[in-house]
Amino acid sequence: MKLSIQDYINQTPFSGYQKLIFIMTFLVAFFDGYDTAVIGYIAPSLVQEWGISRPDLAPVLSAALFGLACGAISSGPIADRFGRKYLLIASVALFSIGSLISAQVDSLVALERWRFITGIGLGAAMPNAVTLLSEYCPQHQRARIVNTMFCGFPLGAALGGFIASYLIPAFGWRSTLVFGGVFPLVLSVLMLFMIPESVRFLSSKPNMQSRIQAILRKFKGHDLDVVDFSLQEQGNVLGQGVRLVLSRQYIIGSVLLWICYFMGLIIFYGVINWMPVLLEQVMSAAVAKQIVGLFALGGLGAIASGYLMDRYNVNYLNAFLALLTMMSIAMMGWSLQWGIVVLIVVVLFAGIVMNTLQASLPTVAALFYPTQGRTTGVSWMMGIGRFGGVAGSYLVAELVRREFSIEQVFLSLAVPAAIMAICLLLKQYLYQR
Repeated sequence: MKLSIQDYINQTPFSGYQKLIFIMTFLVAFFDGYDTAVIGYIAPSLVQEWGISRPDLAPVLSAALFGLACGAISSGPIADRFGRKYLLIASVALFSIGSLISAQVDSLVALERWRFITGIGLGAAMPNAVTLLSEYCPQHQRARIVNTMFCGFPLGAALGGFIASYLIPAFGWRSTLVFGGVFPLVLSVLMLFMIPESVRFLSSKPNMQSRIQAILRKFKGHDLDVVDFSLQEQGNVLGQGVRLVLSRQYIIGSVLLWICYFMGLIIFYGVINWMPVLLEQVMSAAVAKQIVGLFALGGLGAIASGYLMDRYNVNYLNAFLALLTMMSIAMMGWSLQWGIVVLIVVVLFAGIVMNTLQASLPTVAALFYPTQGRTTGVSWMMGIGRFGGVAGSYLVAELVRREFSIEQVFLSLAVPAAIMAICLLLKQYLYQR
């Protein structure tokens, strides 16, 4: 019996081994989200302990985001050439060590330097986790499973707010960085022994039939002794993923995806990094951190979005989420006038639609590109988009410097969501076939 790798995965029930890959990549996403957002939670403590002004925080808030962009952009072509597994493990180990060293620094400059190094690992980890898991998913369940995994990111960012509200008063701000270093370091060791290389990637290499069968034997599907896998994927050569992403067929879609992710991260990091500082003007620091945590927690809505994306048009669905994001982000500033209960409701709803949209975009990219360029496509979207996080941090810093009101800040952050909706609708129009 002759089958392609994807045909075999499609015809086999989702196994315990695939669930293990899901759990490991989910934990990668969780600690990636935690370590990315934690700097926003410790920012008020830095202002108080080091005697700096709020606008002075912009470089340190953005340092990891520069690293994220560099890590994501550089890791994609490498993973498409050498594989997903070991680059993913090295990425997790790097951001773990970077976080542990960041906890020991005693100056803003040193913290910026080590947050940048941490960011390189964070940026390389997520695209490889998304790609590795997507290539072990049945085609009809891919969006749901990958979106559910990606929910680890907003969950980590959200619980970071609650963890920080406990750890900082009890142990100081450095303890939050130690927490974000120790556990993923243990995870990187476990992954070395517990997750496989992508079989879709291995299928592009010569003489890999026996290794592929050894991995797929753990799925407990067809009798592999009577299966002959047709290796239908094109061979991976260095630069092939880049050429595909920038090819005439894909370039416009690639640019539209880059713009979408860029705009989404302007909103996400503008809120996550600055909302604790802004809200401390009108409420306690602990409550401010928990409310920001609720915003990130809304990303769990991506689970429902994954079910819908397996059934409906991904571009229309996410364009609708972008319009809801625009309206709800604009309302966040005004809701302060209506009391804390209304603020919490609006923040939670805005978090659901905005983070669901952002968490869905890597899946949209993974569905858009073929295997030989998938990691490059996903990682370049996430890497180039990361500069949106830098732009968001500096944008809000500039608005604060110009003494914009909280209402005006959130109105400004609503504009990128409108641009996202336009890009997704344009992508649908251009690639509807």
